[in-house]
Amino acid sequence: MSETKDHEVTIPGQASAASAEPLLKVSGLVKHFPIKKGMLQRQVGAVKAVDGLDFDVRPGETLGVVGESGCGKSTMGRLITRLLEPSGGRIEFQGEDITHLGVAAMRPMRRDVQMIFQDPYSSLNPRHTVGTIVSAPFRLQGVTPDGGIKKEVQRLLELVGLNPEHYNRYPHEFSGGQRQRIGIARALALKPKLVVADEPVSALDVSIQAQVVNLLDDLQDELGLTYVIIAHDLSVIRHVSDRIAVMYLGKIVELADRKDLYEAPMHPYTKALLSAVPVPDPRRRGVKSERILLTGDVPSPISPPPGCRFHTRCWKATEICKTQEPPLVALKTGHQVACHHPENAPDQAPTGQESTGDVGKE
Repeated sequence: MSETKDHEVTIPGQASAASAEPLLKVSGLVKHFPIKKGMLQRQVGAVKAVDGLDFDVRPGETLGVVGESGCGKSTMGRLITRLLEPSGGRIEFQGEDITHLGVAAMRPMRRDVQMIFQDPYSSLNPRHTVGTIVSAPFRLQGVTPDGGIKKEVQRLLELVGLNPEHYNRYPHEFSGGQRQRIGIARALALKPKLVVADEPVSALDVSIQAQVVNLLDDLQDELGLTYVIIAHDLSVIRHVSDRIAVMYLGKIVELADRKDLYEAPMHPYTKALLSAVPVPDPRRRGVKSERILLTGDVPSPISPPPGCRFHTRCWKATEICKTQEPPLVALKTGHQVACHHPENAPDQAPTGQESTGDVGKE
């Protein structure tokens, strides 16, 4: 899964006046889950799962979203598909504000925005046949495709690499990779414009992951899809993405073109993540690793640290990092980072302050 995409996409800062408007635009997106206690169920706090996200997705591109477990990636995916109600911020799809649309108002929008779920085992109803599962979007939207629903479902099954004759089989008769293909077929039934894939291969065997990733890539070229792909595996993200957003504790800390991010990461957290990716090179056996070992655990999203949220684990942290939250700003064309002391760029904060972080190398 080390190969990369051939085509490049226009990135912010390089867009011409003739470039397409964003398909999806997110501004200040927030989702807090209330914590309630006692008989009266009084709110005593909130889990700040997503705490202010700003990004856009342009037609035909793939935005990868990466970060540790618990950083808010999956919540963000459910917010932009409107499976969750945002606590604040704004979501625009094709220029229309969909932030607080009700169920009835969202129904026509569901044709254009679909989701592929993480677990292929729990996302398919075991009592329904494959034909019933994949045809569900047609029935819910009242759509009758040319040639009838059965013929279209069989075409979709063939499109994702399954046997059309398996129309009457049940999910338990398929492997994990085949079930995920059924989920992909269901997501593509109504020819959506935006597909949000939440860790689409993390529950699959490693030998199957590359096949599903390549399938998503081929379908994008064939159908002109726009993807937001959520993953914690940096090799998967590298293979499929045009741009990558790195999340930490509910916020985007770096957003850049894939090539820039992998060759010259600016945020210390991104650098630490990239250093942990194993290099399958026998010649490097026994060579001292440059892996960065972060100290401590990810802080609780119930009470995130003040200032920069990464300062409790960062080796470059100074006093300003404890008190002032760095904004997400473009330090290079198309390369945004939220850091007072970015890598591969001049410091954005006053110098001369002693580091308070700790780090080790293997």
